Amino acid sequence: MSAGVVRTALGASLRTGVAAIGLIAAWSAQAQEAQSQSGTTLAPIVLQGEGEQGGTGPVKGYVAKETTTGSKTDTPLKEIPQSVSVIGREEMDDRGVVSKVDETLYYTPGVLAQPYGADPDTDWIYIRGFEASQTGISLDNMPFTSTAYGNFQIDAFALERVEVLKGPASVLVGGSNAGGVVNLVRKRPTDSPYFYTETGINSDGNGFFGFDFSDKLGGNDAISYRLTGKVAGGDNYMDYTDDLRGFIMPQITFSPNDATSLNVYAYVSGIDQTHTTNGLLPYMGTVVDNPLYGKIDRDTYLGEKDSDIGKANQTMVGYEFSHEFEGGVTFTQSARYSNLYKHEAYIYAFDGTQDDAEIGRWAEDITSKANAFNLDNRLETEVELGGATHKLMGGLEYRYFHLNTNKYSGFPTPILNPNDPVYGAPFPTMNEGSNQTINIHQIGVYAQDQIKFGDGWIVTLNGRYDYLDSEGDDPRDVVPDYSLNDSAWSGRAGVAYEFKNGLTPYASIATFFSPLYGASADGALKPEEGEQYEAGVKYEPTWFDGMLTASVFQIDKENYTVAVPIPGGGGTTEDRQLGNVRSRGVELEGKVNIDQNWKLLASASYTDLEFTKYPGSPEMVGNTPYIVPNTQAALWLDYTFTEGALEGFGVGAGVRYRGKSWANNTNTLRVPDATVFDAGIRYEKNDWKASLNVTNLFDKEYVAGCGTEFFCGYGQARTFTAKISKTW
Repeated sequence: MSAGVVRTALGASLRTGVAAIGLIAAWSAQAQEAQSQSGTTLAPIVLQGEGEQGGTGPVKGYVAKETTTGSKTDTPLKEIPQSVSVIGREEMDDRGVVSKVDETLYYTPGVLAQPYGADPDTDWIYIRGFEASQTGISLDNMPFTSTAYGNFQIDAFALERVEVLKGPASVLVGGSNAGGVVNLVRKRPTDSPYFYTETGINSDGNGFFGFDFSDKLGGNDAISYRLTGKVAGGDNYMDYTDDLRGFIMPQITFSPNDATSLNVYAYVSGIDQTHTTNGLLPYMGTVVDNPLYGKIDRDTYLGEKDSDIGKANQTMVGYEFSHEFEGGVTFTQSARYSNLYKHEAYIYAFDGTQDDAEIGRWAEDITSKANAFNLDNRLETEVELGGATHKLMGGLEYRYFHLNTNKYSGFPTPILNPNDPVYGAPFPTMNEGSNQTINIHQIGVYAQDQIKFGDGWIVTLNGRYDYLDSEGDDPRDVVPDYSLNDSAWSGRAGVAYEFKNGLTPYASIATFFSPLYGASADGALKPEEGEQYEAGVKYEPTWFDGMLTASVFQIDKENYTVAVPIPGGGGTTEDRQLGNVRSRGVELEGKVNIDQNWKLLASASYTDLEFTKYPGSPEMVGNTPYIVPNTQAALWLDYTFTEGALEGFGVGAGVRYRGKSWANNTNTLRVPDATVFDAGIRYEKNDWKASLNVTNLFDKEYVAGCGTEFFCGYGQARTFTAKISKTW
């Protein structure tokens, strides 16, 4: 794509965003003028049922008003100087989300979920063009440290909310993906008794049973508990694949008075699966026909079931303690210990030629053992100074991560005809690969000041300093050892003005760093660094229950690892941290509880991602990195009957559009766009609820994305999910 075309497309998107902002403002002004002329005031529509509880509790309908993501304190969304999207429990249920976190993000602007299609043991997520699966996921504002073979995963049934902060978050979590973070918010003990069970099955034959209980413990008003768990298993869509998985999450909250609270929780989970080969398929045979065998069917299994092992066990234990001292100073301490054991042994497709009648395959046997510890201490208070209100926060955070990954590989493995697969090949003789141990220690000191003054001005200032000590050792010398001691400053400054009609324009600048683990040809990988500029508007109407946002942004990331030709190397390359990438874009999102019957989600985003520096290959400058589409859009509309013969019956329907993307960084192989429809119906009466959801209603066959021409994955096929639940 030429620079002129890119500028034209970006300019058109910017104009669209500005036009949308203008329409929002005009709409508000006309409504208020009509109210003034008529002499009446339209009261905000309030849904029945339990409302939102601060920045971590249940969301009323689809519209969240407060969040802790973006500030670590309970803060109205419109006061965060970056774009934030919140998916609450009710939205997840209406759309039929069962277990995967990445499924919750299908309708979120600027987020690419499941870029390779469904993967049972990993949540693959890109935000504003940058991969966030390993460096952009947090649980209750404490980040997970993960690698490709040592990743932590939370079942969506354990969550009250899934929240996405767009753009850099280093000032809050101490190093993260440049595009943003996904913050997972746990369910917590409730103030009143709550007992819930659900059971269901999908069209592949994969069933589940979940329970969620909460009450006071032993009649003591100071102690409450919550016990959440689920077990699931059965067949998956691809031939010969199945799984068994589950989790249990007990927790207790002790609140002897209004000033003190201690929440202690544990999360134990496991998965035992047959791997899918989706996401590891060749471009020629998925996006386009292979000249000899056409296209590989979506449900074709290219592994060997008798040789396939996919097991993972997780254990997490943590607590949150909070105490407010006299004088209004609050001390909060959060801690979490996490342990992971993961063993994968499998044969999968790796077709380097793509023009034969049979698929090449590769075998791996990988065992990962990880231990992680997070500790976050902070003080908060509010003071009046110089005619302004300052909400101050300061803290000290520590992160430790230890991972040992022991790899074996086998090649060649017997090839397979995808049109007539003959299974039974023995697991090949395995060769020793790396046996790397990574140790990471990180300490961060941070401060935040949220300032309100004048008749609506809001200024947010953040600063953080982190020290990182990272080392890697491989006694087999397959991968180079490394040692890195580094420090980094990160900051954020934002300004906003809150008009009385609910319109809040804002602008911000933020710097970031993202630690990397490993080495390149130049030695230990340095943290990726850069900055973001963002401007936008958030509109929380005074006359209906909704949140509308529009934003524009630019992110520049340095120290991007690129393949650089070796001088005199005959065309061979080496990985070096010499590249730069820029992401520019526009995002629009609307979440509205129109009335007690109607709820609406709408989103659209345009992301212009390009290399701005690529030493050794200047022709790559201006190209777009693979996977990420330029455009995405989604719409979901839900209606519930609240009276009459159909009272309790609800129906929802949605459409998702994923634009074209590239399959390689040279931008010679294109992945087509796709439009997918979803739907759901439900009926609720006397605390019983039955629902049926359909993902990919018309069974659209499409490739979700390609990470080079060797790693492509089909999007999820049509899947029906039936569920019956009961609130006791």
